[in-house]
Amino acid sequence: MAVSSPFQTLFAVPMHCEGCAKDVSGALHKLQGITNVEANVPDQLVTVEGTAPPSAIVQAIQATGRDAILRGSGASNSAAVSILETFHGQETRPESDRLVRGLARMVQVSPTSTLVDLTLRGVAPGAYRASIREYGDLKDGAASTGPVWSGHDANAKEGIAPRGLIGTVDIGPNGHGSVFVNHPFQVWEVIGHAMVVSRQDESSRLANDENTVVGVIARSAGMWDNDKTVCSCTGKTLWQERKDEVTKGML
Repeated sequence: MAVSSPFQTLFAVPMHCEGCAKDVSGALHKLQGITNVEANVPDQLVTVEGTAPPSAIVQAIQATGRDAILRGSGASNSAAVSILETFHGQETRPESDRLVRGLARMVQVSPTSTLVDLTLRGVAPGAYRASIREYGDLKDGAASTGPVWSGHDANAKEGIAPRGLIGTVDIGPNGHGSVFVNHPFQVWEVIGHAMVVSRQDESSRLANDENTVVGVIARSAGMWDNDKTVCSCTGKTLWQERKDEVTKGML
């Protein structure tokens, strides 16, 4: 389903002057679907409105030589994220050692529609299927996430396709791929479920092969819900945390 509903996203971007703001704004206005960009140099924040995927916005900002961190999307309680990792050969390893291979960002834009921005990196070329699973149990990685989430009540008729089938993402020869789709669910319905992206048949029990990635769907900040600049646990700045995550494969 095509993405047609505009939404707002907020990014932290290191900017030192109005020239920096113009560079960032100019790069973003070249993206299809951008309707408004507001750069706040003193607060180092950029507000973007339109239908462009957050992953494309980050790439456009990075192309100007600056980094970008998504600080919030949509209204309060309308955004979610899933960090997709591979569990192949790592089921018994510490969580911090697992390899991040993808990221799914979700923004609810209406009572019946949520945008899903899915990006993968470092997997083999081919067609991958993304699905939301019935459970959020990652004890055995993808194998313990259960069947595709039906999303229907107990009285639903048989033969109705599960609402957890998100779509297909094509991975190119460089191991990268992304998809931006509009899907009929609300964010609150999928919080705590797992998302799996795999070349396996999603209707069968999944195995933890090297090209299957999985993560739990968790709430993320809405616009202006996140004013964090320093991690209260480690004392690291936002940008130090960003560097740490990039070394783990975060997109």
